[in-house]
Amino acid sequence: MIDWSWIADHLPAIAARTVQHLQLTAIAVVIGFVISFGLAVWSVRRRRVYGPLIAAGGILYTIPSLAMFAALVPITGLTLVTAVVPLILYTLLLFVRNMVAGFDSVPTDVLESADGMGFRRGERLWRVELPLAIPLIVAGLRVVTVSTIGLVTITGTISDAYGGLGYFILEGYHRSFPTEIYTGAVLSILLAVAADLVLVRAQRRATPWARPGGASDGSASGPSDAGVAPTPRSEAA
Repeated sequence: MIDWSWIADHLPAIAARTVQHLQLTAIAVVIGFVISFGLAVWSVRRRRVYGPLIAAGGILYTIPSLAMFAALVPITGLTLVTAVVPLILYTLLLFVRNMVAGFDSVPTDVLESADGMGFRRGERLWRVELPLAIPLIVAGLRVVTVSTIGLVTITGTISDAYGGLGYFILEGYHRSFPTEIYTGAVLSILLAVAADLVLVRAQRRATPWARPGGASDGSASGPSDAGVAPTPRSEAA
């Protein structure tokens, strides 16, 4: 049974924890995106570093979240850094894979045309490669955002101060109070769904040519919804 009176009495706390959950997610996703973008561009320019980067990211991704948090506590204490660093590290693998795949999806003739028009490397990246890579980049962003929202619920094991909605899940478990558990779990799910819908809408606005009827050839509508990045061109052989 749901104790609706408890929910009504704790609306300010629920709102505060929801905001905190979003803040922790935003910090991890934004920092992870910036770091991964630099690594992805480096991988595209220096293809030999792609394999080691993905291998390192895969190792980090396989480390259980509780073990990662516990390993940082003796170093950084029960602080915001301890909560955010593992969340950032978990974003790197998915971000780098999808970003590199996005850049690799840009047709070679388009790149050659840009070079023929006199675009310098940095100019070509921002004006040609990045816009065409947006569908796969946003696909990775969607996966990372949803997974990070789920991982934030684990930060409550570090400290009540950084638990987000996971605070209610853990507190409800310790008190054997299902209402708290359901409150934290349901709101976390709703946040993940809402974030995914917002990103889908943002992607459609940023890539009008990828919408049905938005481009003459009707292409590029598929990759935007793919969560798995294809193999880079240079490794396909």
